Amino acid sequence: MSSEKTGPLFSVDLMKPEDLPEILAIEAASFRTPWTRGMFQDELRLPHAQCMVVRAQQAGKSQVAAYIIFWLVADEVHLHNIAVRVDFREQGLASGLMKLMRDIAQQAGANRQTLEVRESNIRAINLYRRRGFVVKGKRPRYYDDTREDALVMWAEVRQNGHHE
Repeated sequence: MSSEKTGPLFSVDLMKPEDLPEILAIEAASFRTPWTRGMFQDELRLPHAQCMVVRAQQAGKSQVAAYIIFWLVADEVHLHNIAVRVDFREQGLASGLMKLMRDIAQQAGANRQTLEVRESNIRAINLYRRRGFVVKGKRPRYYDDTREDALVMWAEVRQNGHHE
């Protein structure tokens, strides 16, 4: 019998307005220019926006561990935001959310996935590459705060020979 504590139990749920305080804290810890409460509220109102959270249940307490927001438009899915709470990083939550996005896109009949990422965000670029994304272009001076370029990455929804 092990005396180790059991880790949290993770579940995926739709994002709710009452999640915003926790989400805004994760956002502030994750990004140089975080989204505002109003930006998240706008996403929650859009019919084509998919807003989801990963909840961690541990010791009778539930907290938001990660979130993803993406749009399903026509035959494409566009990732808008993804972040993981600092103390839940390196546990596969972001990769799992990316897989969920692809699965939802596939069920909706989408063919392609796209996103923009800061050229300097090597950690995110590596995650996206592991999820089958490739750099297809660049948006010069895309980010207002630093005038940094964004890499435009694409992936097919149905990836031949790609195994989880």
